[in-house]
Amino acid sequence: MNGRERILACIAGQPLDSLPLMPITMMFAGDTAGIPYGEYARDHRKMVEAQIRTAETYDFDYVSTISDPAREASDLGATIEWFDDQPPAINESLALLGDKAAFGSLRVPDPMAGPRMSDRVRGVALLKQRVGRDKLVEGWVEGPCAMAADLRGINNLMFDFSDDPEFVRMLFEFVVEMEIGFAKAQVEAGADLIGVGDAAASLVGPKIYRELVLPFEQKLVAALKGAGAKVRLHICGNTRRILDGMGKAGADIVDLDYPSPLNEARARMGPAQVLLGNIHPVKVLKDGTPEMVETAIAECHQQSGGNYIVGAGCEVPRGTPPENLLTLVRYAKSHC
Repeated sequence: MNGRERILACIAGQPLDSLPLMPITMMFAGDTAGIPYGEYARDHRKMVEAQIRTAETYDFDYVSTISDPAREASDLGATIEWFDDQPPAINESLALLGDKAAFGSLRVPDPMAGPRMSDRVRGVALLKQRVGRDKLVEGWVEGPCAMAADLRGINNLMFDFSDDPEFVRMLFEFVVEMEIGFAKAQVEAGADLIGVGDAAASLVGPKIYRELVLPFEQKLVAALKGAGAKVRLHICGNTRRILDGMGKAGADIVDLDYPSPLNEARARMGPAQVLLGNIHPVKVLKDGTPEMVETAIAECHQQSGGNYIVGAGCEVPRGTPPENLLTLVRYAKSHC
């Protein structure tokens, strides 16, 4: 069973030869390949090289095009700050929708017309060409809450939830339409799975999540599945208050960051939901010992109760000792 087969079998509830292994690597992958991260995020060819090098070195079951949350915002015209060896960042003080009146001039972009969205699509196609038979290829889009925060500014959006919920709904509608088009382009290029990153959703309470965020996540997930993709929902941060809703989003895989215990997620999402995570990326995976990593991942596996994919709570941090990551790999390969 190769990596692609293993992940798809896990999602389908079929027997496995070992646990699927899907740690998120971005800066770690760039460092593994000796590629400065500014180049990794700008050039799909370098991202592909780093992803393949890392996946082959550590025997991961997949490769991914996740790099930073600024691709869609950049192609819409947001102000982006670039760095030689760090991820690009959106300048929130110059948020594209800092003035809500600017929303009326936004148009859904063609994902192949803008330089950064099309670069990801080309990355998907190249990964599919080079390793797509053996490893699952993951595309990526921003979720409605995260993308709205990128465009409006996180503080403005949090006020909008109470001050102008109708504007939030209109903005979310725009985001979902854009991300469906972006995701479909990636699926057509060869993505088996689309990751949906909605980090800002961890900052809202269960009522706002249930009434304003979840319906749009569900709409996005349903459209991606309709396009033939599997879907991974990734909301980093403390999501304990919204676990019930996350389990209703319809995603094939739900990621959990370290503040959200797997046993709580299992109890609230039911036995069929595939869960991924959630050892502490810094305290355990980066700064711990191999023995700490093994103990932590074994506890995650036990708490999951099955239907489980090995990974950290979020991105594997830059500077993680190879022996710690290899401990994670050995656990996955020796358990099912």
